[in-house]
Amino acid sequence: MVPPELEFKKYLGKGSYGSVSLFKYSKPHTTLYTAVKTCNYKNAESLQKEFEILSQFKGCSRIVQCYENRVIENLDVEGNLEYMMLMEYAAGGSLRTFMERSEDKKLPDPLIREFTRMILEGLATIHGQGYVHCDLKPGNILVFPKCVYKKGAWRSSYELKISDFGLTKRDGDNKWWHPHRPFVGTAIYMSPGSVSHGETGRGLDLWSLGCVVLEMYTGKKPWWHNNYDLEGLKKWYAPLIPSDLPCDAKHFIMACFTLNTDERKDALTLLEYSFLRGEVNKITKPHVKNENRKEISLTLRKVLKRPSKVTSLFKRAGELMKIIKKQPRPPRANLLPVYLCSLAEPSQKIWFFIYSSLCVNNDSMLGKLRDDDGEWNQNKFRY
Repeated sequence: MVPPELEFKKYLGKGSYGSVSLFKYSKPHTTLYTAVKTCNYKNAESLQKEFEILSQFKGCSRIVQCYENRVIENLDVEGNLEYMMLMEYAAGGSLRTFMERSEDKKLPDPLIREFTRMILEGLATIHGQGYVHCDLKPGNILVFPKCVYKKGAWRSSYELKISDFGLTKRDGDNKWWHPHRPFVGTAIYMSPGSVSHGETGRGLDLWSLGCVVLEMYTGKKPWWHNNYDLEGLKKWYAPLIPSDLPCDAKHFIMACFTLNTDERKDALTLLEYSFLRGEVNKITKPHVKNENRKEISLTLRKVLKRPSKVTSLFKRAGELMKIIKKQPRPPRANLLPVYLCSLAEPSQKIWFFIYSSLCVNNDSMLGKLRDDDGEWNQNKFRY
């Protein structure tokens, strides 16, 4: 029979080795809702192991919390022994169900960045204790709705927590490996190393994170572009990253999908990526500094006072333009012949060409290229 302090409310789903149900949990001066994972005696050892791991993360904001200080033994309606572990109840469900309620199963870019940061914080905590989750996927990430007071009003928000530690291993542990079960976790979220030789390092969780971020952007599971094949993953392929993703998002996902495990970043390093720090403008837009006008004018005066060949050439070109402007304005023409180059020294001709090309609409110089009868004088094209 269910302990008297627990009142069954509804069935929530099935876990890796047991079912999960919602109960109302009543104790002196305390009433709350709890998600209870239940298993039979065959999986009692796995449930006890998960409870012991979760007990090491008491108070960690990105890891689902468990209640009580033990796994509860209970007899079901048929008199069989069952084991129950009481955990936090996520009213928002899993990230999988949260995405399914969204349009096209996609999430908006700002929310993806915030969710990714929360997941990484959870992974950093897990890896810091020497564990690898081994089964990171949207179904094992829980969504907790909350309200925050921001900009003078209460606004809805969410917190993510990592759950389901039934397949969690110690970092580097491969004693579990078996030819008929070469990897842990869910196949499409596994890294090439885990599929090929049972890798259980923290790089496995980061590869899985890349798959989760990709899924939040596309609304599709990894490998949606072709039929998923473990043999293809053994060849060290990575899921397709759409070209329309933000630049910093693609950079972050590519860091998660680095094929060389030793080069794959750790969770703390990934937390420093611009993708999670809100520095999008520094990547996608040039930074324009607002200079003081007085400082600009003073700088220009200093530059103009410096003697140089360039400034002298432009000064001479300006004098030539004053002479040209005094000439009568002829009818406009579509061509601008080269003229007055003989006034410049050979080393200065190129500067005159550049300067005159900026003055295509000034046709006053064309008058000097015609004879008295209005015909073009070909000799004046020479220099």
